[in-house]
Amino acid sequence: MGLLARLPIRLRVTLAFAVAMAIVLAATGLFLYFRLGSALDRTIDQSLRARATDVSALVRQGNSLGRKGDGITQVLDPSGAVLAASPGLGRPLLTSEEISRASREAVTIERSLPNSDEAARILARPLDTQRGPRIVVVGASLEQRGDALENLFVALLIGGPLALLLASLAGYGLAAAALRPVESMRREAEAVSAAEPGRRLPLPPARDEISRLGETLNVMLGRLESALARERRFVSDASHELRTPLSALRTELELALRRERTPEELEAALRSAAEETDRLSQLAEDLLVLARAEGGKLPVRLEQLSAREVLDGVRERYARRAADVQRPLELRVEDGLSISVDRLRVEQALGNLVENALRHGGGTILLEARGVDGRVELHVQDEGAGFAPDFIADAFKPFSRGDPARSSHGAGLGLAIVDVIARAHGGTVHVANVDGGADVWLELPR
Repeated sequence: MGLLARLPIRLRVTLAFAVAMAIVLAATGLFLYFRLGSALDRTIDQSLRARATDVSALVRQGNSLGRKGDGITQVLDPSGAVLAASPGLGRPLLTSEEISRASREAVTIERSLPNSDEAARILARPLDTQRGPRIVVVGASLEQRGDALENLFVALLIGGPLALLLASLAGYGLAAAALRPVESMRREAEAVSAAEPGRRLPLPPARDEISRLGETLNVMLGRLESALARERRFVSDASHELRTPLSALRTELELALRRERTPEELEAALRSAAEETDRLSQLAEDLLVLARAEGGKLPVRLEQLSAREVLDGVRERYARRAADVQRPLELRVEDGLSISVDRLRVEQALGNLVENALRHGGGTILLEARGVDGRVELHVQDEGAGFAPDFIADAFKPFSRGDPARSSHGAGLGLAIVDVIARAHGGTVHVANVDGGADVWLELPR
């Protein structure tokens, strides 16, 4: 099997076709051989029965065998004595046991003739005459039957391999023709590269398995191109976002080193540098989360928690910041509502939503948890201006911002991280403008 598996497909197909064809030819040859033998036997038996009838008529009339005695003919009495016979057949052709059976019923046997290697088919049957019971024996040579079967065998022996060879060559040609579109697609696939987007494999005109394979591969190439474009866009956007804080950090350090500074000025410069470093650190963490999500490897550790406990943790974390900007942070949770989530990840997602509401929203921020149709919705709602209508469709894409003028406040990854975390939990994230502000919520399995 190992050697067979290393053969080209067209050779394997041809070999399988040749084996199947050999079996068919052998079965057909055997069928014809035995069919011809059976037909010849029936013809000989019919001839013997006709001759036995003629000989029986002559014996009843008391006439000599005459021309009916030509060939293989005998008339025996029940004791086995030869009463009449063809020339050279003075001894009975039947054994004692066969004579006893032939006295009661017709008997057909095959044997060699006396003083000869020639095989013959012999029919013996009983006959009642006025002079007593007799046994009529007639026979026919099997030489012509043997010659006919031998000629057929020779013809099959010569024609069978020749037919198998021709059929195998035809099978190889058909296999090569059937696989020609595959070779064409292979050559085109070898030439496909990222430098030529939009290039696709040629499809054969027939709507067969190979055509469907080509269509599937073309769809896969489209997905790969889209993924590559997303990766390139991600890298480009990430590089742009990293460049801004790095440039600011470098500027702060260069200004601090340009001339002598007072301790207060150095402290201010270091604080500004620390802020940019924190921003870099947060940006790197967000990029890592997105990269893991793209690879389908964002890990979550699920545990059964009270929804109130999760939202309480988020409220406590942002209570001071909300108080500093005089933004009330309220909580509304259904009694007894629990969820199975990764607490750190869900709090990270809700924290991003609260952060977004603090930066771009207004008024009271409401954290709400409610059960809906067997699922749990975790809402963060504010009373600001809401999202721009044309931004809602792209809200959860990386590096997207509702207002380019606010690009300095973030990298546009907050809502994308929320979407990644929701999908890692088998849930979804939604955004909508409601009366008096924006509402963003995670819908998670209960």
